[in-house]
Formats: sequence, C-alpha cells, structure tokens
Amino acid sequence: MKWEWSAFLVTFGTVFLAELGDKTQLATMNFAAKGHPLPAVFAGSAAALVISALLGTALGGALFEIVSPQVISKAAGTAFIVMGVLILWGKI
Repeated sequence: MKWEWSAFLVTFGTVFLAELGDKTQLATMNFAAKGHPLPAVFAGSAAALVISALLGTALGGALFEIVSPQVISKAAGTAFIVMGVLILWGKI
C-alpha cells in the first residue's frame, strides 16, 4: 500500500468542506455550548468521525473488489441527490 498526497488532499478537502455546517458540526457545537467539557466534546466528536471514516474506507475498499468504481461513484452521487431533495422537502 502506497501513500498518495493527491488522494489525501482531495479527500481532506472534500470531507472538510462537506462537514462544515452539517448536522455533525452543529451537534458538536451544541454540546460545547451547553457547557460540557470541551476536551470531552472534541474527543467524542473526533472519535466518531474517525470510526465513521474507517467504516467508509473499509466498505469502499471491499466494494471496489466486487463493483466498478464508476458504479460506486454514480451510486454515491445519486444518494447525495436523493438526500438533498429529501432535505429540501423537509423529510430529513
């Protein structure tokens, strides 16, 4: 397994921008604003994001072995569109 800076930077940028202002960040801000200890809030939020990313990476790696990257990309894009429409309609 080799390291690719381009993959790291694109993944970092995409996830960082996607996380700004999302429900996860708002929930974390809410816990911090309620006076919970900031180190505990940060550690809990960071651990959840790391484990979520680990699961996503493992699932993506496993899917790559049986499904073409184009199918995975189209399925992810479709899921984002569906979620966006559901959010706009107030269903999520």
